Amino acid sequence: MFMVTGGAGFIGSNLHAALVARGQETVVVDHLGNADKWRNLASHSPARLIPPEDLDEFLASHPPLEMVFHLGAISDTTARDGDLAWAVNVELSLLLWRWCTARGVRFVHASSAATYGDGAQGFEDDATEFRLRRLRPLNLYGWTKHAFDLRVARMLQVGGARPPQWAGLKFFNVYGPNEYHKGNMVSVVKVKYDEIRAGQAPRLFRSDRPDIADGDQKRDFIWVGDVVDVLLWLMDTPSVNGLFNVGTGQARSYLDLAHAVCDAAGVPRAVEFFEMPAALRGQYQSFTEAPVTKLRAAGFARPFTALEEGVRRYVQDYLARPDPYL
Repeated sequence: MFMVTGGAGFIGSNLHAALVARGQETVVVDHLGNADKWRNLASHSPARLIPPEDLDEFLASHPPLEMVFHLGAISDTTARDGDLAWAVNVELSLLLWRWCTARGVRFVHASSAATYGDGAQGFEDDATEFRLRRLRPLNLYGWTKHAFDLRVARMLQVGGARPPQWAGLKFFNVYGPNEYHKGNMVSVVKVKYDEIRAGQAPRLFRSDRPDIADGDQKRDFIWVGDVVDVLLWLMDTPSVNGLFNVGTGQARSYLDLAHAVCDAAGVPRAVEFFEMPAALRGQYQSFTEAPVTKLRAAGFARPFTALEEGVRRYVQDYLARPDPYL
């Protein structure tokens, strides 16, 4: 049996669908809420759905879990409730780490590229406490994810007990189906497609840096199916432990992305630029790129999906269809 926290969310529901397709019994820990988040699970119902507030009671029942995929988090980069973010992103992660350690259950958790801040210290997925302490996240979400990474590094450095397998994954800019409940945190691909569908030209922020042209801000955009492949590979390779970047290893510009959405939607390439909101200036990552040497050296060999192909797949196989869910 496998547990996926955040299993009704974006990456979680994609992983859950893959586990169900493999014939695995799954437990999802999540809230469905009052909107359409339930549709993320409609085609692949879990064996059990546990509200997060009932997780302690469930774990106390000694469930026969083989592996925990801890993907649930306060993941809004504009989040302001520090107490809630700490409780979910740090304390809950520590609880699961300790439970998995005590029970001999394998543990994979979601970190984030937001831990790298503005990238001034690079994007190397070095798990040592010395290297991690040099990072300066730009927002509450990134800081809490970084705080848990640091706690793990410290525990390992002093020889503390750990789960039989552990891996932290620094996800870069993930896009794909089942993200529709995320509001203003949906991927740029979805936002640009919605603008095109409304008869508008896709709009991009003007650069807030004089050394970067408008539209040339770059991110490492990764198709959600590739993320799931990494998660399943870890499940299949219990000898692998560590903190890993999960991106394509190639930064692409927002202009490249907007053009790819136009091409996939069958409309002429046309982009409008507008001023970046004041709240984002100075906190905006203008460049991210995931070195994946460590992941490759650990044995993950599958190629990553090119941006144009991933965008085409997302737009034509999901967004343009009456039922866009996985």
